[in-house]
Amino acid sequence: MITTIVLDIEGTTSPTSSVREDLYGYTRTRLPGWLAENQDGAGASIIAATRAQADRPDADAAEVADILIDWLDSDVKSEPLKAAQGIVCAEGFRNGSLHGEFFEDVPPALRAWREAGIALYIYSSGSVRNQRDWFEFARGGDLSALLSGHFDLSTAGPKREASSYEKIASAIGVAPEHILFLSDHPDELDAAVAAGWQAVGVTRPGEPNAPREPHRWISDFAEITLS
Repeated sequence: MITTIVLDIEGTTSPTSSVREDLYGYTRTRLPGWLAENQDGAGASIIAATRAQADRPDADAAEVADILIDWLDSDVKSEPLKAAQGIVCAEGFRNGSLHGEFFEDVPPALRAWREAGIALYIYSSGSVRNQRDWFEFARGGDLSALLSGHFDLSTAGPKREASSYEKIASAIGVAPEHILFLSDHPDELDAAVAAGWQAVGVTRPGEPNAPREPHRWISDFAEITLS
């Protein structure tokens, strides 16, 4: 019996284009200025972590911004990048430049599942801060109250490793066989299944990841049955 659903965001609840164009675009524009303004404050730990990961111990704020933007464009899963993006984009959500975008079937499905007593969690490579803002500032209305929690690379680990899913199950106190994971990425589904979870792939028109056996694939959350 499924008691808990864990969802990916990009390509699953939300169009990849909305993340890559809106969220990433805002980050590219604002990050250099934010780092320059906050290099001795909130940006200090991000600069230090980026220097360490890039093996550039003497990089100044401008070079660190270039490194982070290069990682953003290359889709490098970097904790300092995600931390910086979370802080920078928080400004955008609050000044009205950014909104969470969702496929039309997602909000009603989330509400129905929550009303049925299903606990809902998010597991995304985007920072927990970005995830919360994405749902709170959703176009069409706040969805954040429907969620029981969030996990990202720093709190759970890489999304293609079974140990990350084991860690999430332990953290939320739910047996693996009672958790359903929804994602558009076959490697993530593989990892969830290896951890004992149930998993269903989500494939939507125009999204980049192709379905792969042996997983079941759906194109609309309405196709999910939890009985």
